[in-house]
Amino acid sequence: MAEQHNSSRIMWVTIIVAIVLIAIIYPLTNKSFSGASQQGASADEADIRIQPVAKFALAKAEAPAAGGAPKDGPTVYNSVCGACHNSGAAGAPKLDDKGAWAPRVATGKDALYTSVLNGKGAMPAKGGASALSDDEIKGAVDYILSKVK
Repeated sequence: MAEQHNSSRIMWVTIIVAIVLIAIIYPLTNKSFSGASQQGASADEADIRIQPVAKFALAKAEAPAAGGAPKDGPTVYNSVCGACHNSGAAGAPKLDDKGAWAPRVATGKDALYTSVLNGKGAMPAKGGASALSDDEIKGAVDYILSKVK
């Protein structure tokens, strides 16, 4: 019976020592004891310290005003088609590469119109400029054909 009493006493002493240690250590490690005015200031300081080095925003281009004058072939090419056909992006034949255009030109103008209007390969329909009319797209194809022949 003496052993039971002794182990019970050791258990209670251990619990009391643990509570005392927690009571001493917890306030030292908890940062929430600062005042409300200091908390707001530290949050602002933290926001300043973690600002990104640069910001990147992807913005959608504004659509042209409805009812505007139709665009001619060179304008459409420079604003839409040239993005890929000047650099050869996504396998697009460059405007000055007549060898790459030769098999396309051989299919005929109507086949080229169809390819551009409906999309082909990596090129979306109308080169991604769905707001353009079919006639404006055809004008751009005619402009390209005048340069590659």
